[in-house]
Amino acid sequence: MALIPVDPREIATIVTHLEMRERPKPAPIPPAPLRLVPWKTPDLGAYRALFRRVGEPWLWFSRLVMPDDQLAAILHDPLVEVYAVTDPRGVEVGLLELDFRSPSQCELAFFGLVPSLNGKGLGKWLMAQAKSLAWRKGVERFWVHTCTLDSPAALGFYIKSGFSPYGREIETFADPRLLGLLPPEAAPQIPMFGQPADA
Repeated sequence: MALIPVDPREIATIVTHLEMRERPKPAPIPPAPLRLVPWKTPDLGAYRALFRRVGEPWLWFSRLVMPDDQLAAILHDPLVEVYAVTDPRGVEVGLLELDFRSPSQCELAFFGLVPSLNGKGLGKWLMAQAKSLAWRKGVERFWVHTCTLDSPAALGFYIKSGFSPYGREIETFADPRLLGLLPPEAAPQIPMFGQPADA
């Protein structure tokens, strides 16, 4: 058994890929005080703000650094569906993104709620919504990936939701806090080595 050194300015994570190959049996969507609002052609600024609010605790940053034209090409593609989760006041508190660009497949591209809603059972409601929207005529596979930077409950949640693991990879990338993409206090559970570039 060997340990692989990681550059102190980088982060390493284990990525697990999961899939569903059969449409789940219909089940009622659990009650929740939330709504799912389609964003047909999301404004990039509003999308990135919600992406950051949901993903900052887990070091989500990919959509923050993506050039505007590339992000718009994804989000405004008619085969990509973006939904904001809103609370009873209409405040955006979660994100669901489904990608149908590969024939007969749907990728659960992004899925999450703001930190204050985690651990309250509302993920079951959002997953029920995701499955209902993903499994439509012609879809034969629904898939997702998660990693060890995500909530410790995420992998088990996906498995309980009906996904089966089928692959694993190790990913390394520059720490987005050191690059100034996320604040130094983001994801305190993940050690940061060194000081941000602008410190």
